[in-house]
Amino acid sequence: MTRSANMIIKNGYVFDPLNDLDGEVMDLFIRDGRVVGDLRAGERRDAKVIDASGKTVMPGGVDSHAHVAGAKVNAGRLMRPEDHYRSVREKTRLTHSGSGYTIPSVYKQGYDYAAMGYTTVFEAAMPPLEARHTHEEMRATPILDMGAYLVLGNNWFIMRYLKEGEIEKAAAYAAWMLRTHKGYGIKCVNPAGVENWGWAKNVAGLDEPNIHFEVTPREVIRGLAEVNEMLGLPMSLHLHANNLGHPGNWETARDSLMIPSGLAPANRSEVDEPETKLDCRRRQTVYLAHAQFNAYGGTSWRDFCSGAPELARYLNQTEDVVIDSGSVPFGPATTMTGDGPAQHDLYVITGQKWSNTDVEMECGSGVLPFLYLKTSPVHSVQWAIGLEVLLLIDDPWKTIMTTDHPNGGVFTRYPDLIAWLMSKRARDETARECHKWAYDRSSLGGVDREISLYEVAVITRANPARTIGIAHRKGHLGPGADGDVTIYDLDPAGLDSNDPSSIRSAFGRPEYTVKDGRIVARRGEIVAVPEGRRFYTTPYVDEDQELEMMADVKEWFKYYTVGFANYPVPERYLKNPTPIAVNRPLEAVVRR
Repeated sequence: MTRSANMIIKNGYVFDPLNDLDGEVMDLFIRDGRVVGDLRAGERRDAKVIDASGKTVMPGGVDSHAHVAGAKVNAGRLMRPEDHYRSVREKTRLTHSGSGYTIPSVYKQGYDYAAMGYTTVFEAAMPPLEARHTHEEMRATPILDMGAYLVLGNNWFIMRYLKEGEIEKAAAYAAWMLRTHKGYGIKCVNPAGVENWGWAKNVAGLDEPNIHFEVTPREVIRGLAEVNEMLGLPMSLHLHANNLGHPGNWETARDSLMIPSGLAPANRSEVDEPETKLDCRRRQTVYLAHAQFNAYGGTSWRDFCSGAPELARYLNQTEDVVIDSGSVPFGPATTMTGDGPAQHDLYVITGQKWSNTDVEMECGSGVLPFLYLKTSPVHSVQWAIGLEVLLLIDDPWKTIMTTDHPNGGVFTRYPDLIAWLMSKRARDETARECHKWAYDRSSLGGVDREISLYEVAVITRANPARTIGIAHRKGHLGPGADGDVTIYDLDPAGLDSNDPSSIRSAFGRPEYTVKDGRIVARRGEIVAVPEGRRFYTTPYVDEDQELEMMADVKEWFKYYTVGFANYPVPERYLKNPTPIAVNRPLEAVVRR
């Protein structure tokens, strides 16, 4: 990976929450792609110098939940030719051409993220059987460091082991699957319900057993959370809760988050500990995906309202949960999820074109075009909920800002979300353009909170990195961190929340995006295209336990339509593979 030799970023207002820096004017130093405390005299003479006087400086953005690679993403690209007319990037001397608004081509999404100040993005749902495709698309995505969460919540082997009470075998299987498919963490989507969707059914509650395996969502959530901590993975269980997208589902979400209560977070990843003032290891044992879609009140679409205040009340009382918002910024979207029955419900409501897939023995998915309208009463409440889940939770370290790209909206609308969060005036102006339900059926109109630049850095950098366990090198600017820096043309001393347009403008087109100590974007123009890394974990378990588990796998593999030898993802599919060893036996560490 090519890096610039040395860099100095001078006199910027630095916001680095993991190091407790709240707008301190200071210099940053980068040597060989990593942040250092200082440069030697000779190194200073040859360093690239950026004058950040009067500007906001943050670590490179980290998106911990987006759908950017894999079969369902590509299905969305194929079924939406109209989407590609809306946004185009022309070919330049350095860059490929690209198109797509809600589902950009792989090249364009890399450029668009980098141009907006983001350097790290994780794919939120990778089916094991489609892992090769996912890695191929990540391989073709320029600039970004990436990884993918492995979908296991409806996996036949997992459900079988949990039904039989074989938690150790379930852990051995999960560890083998993460190594085999180069996955990063465990994703659980509509646990026990997606398996039912193969027979046009779902599950109605946390204690309803599914057909054939007769395991309940509660058993799957608890089992996978225990597996996660037994393995000591860097991130906790990433949960897409049951009953997503239905009125009244905030109670299901709350009850689901209570299931892993009492487990202790156990990160046993083998990484170099960073020099940060705050502990950079995760605190949570469950990470709730796209909370907006799980924070609905009412009993039907007629009395639909926000359930965010009630969900936030629970989250304010617990320390073992982190959420990402899945906010709705209005406009075109493409809904895509491993929750097949939820997508079918949306198809029935909208009548839009719809794609449905069953991934044998593992999971499923659905894809559907969507348009969020300010004139729609339901969509207006969804917009409000997506902001409430960020503003009503007192501790920003429990929240992450996302749009669940492209489900709630596109990631390029992040500047609008930031403006709404930082400016009550911006929220009020948008509410006046919306259906009156936006404020009538939510608490947003009475929320005066305006988040600070420090809190923006928490929910877009520091906390995403800490939540998924990559804060040893991402989300902060302490010594040893990757040299990923974003410089915004925004003077904190003159910041005015009554001028949201300046906030949108600054966050939409940073002055500089620096990746590994190299300028990759300048005011929206891509000026360098380095290759990104591909993070994955390699968890270890007892060898005898794994051998016993593998005997089961090879026996049951007859139900797959692929041969066992073709199932794993070879490392050659990854560009700049960056494995993180987890739970490695002490003797193996000593031998190394």
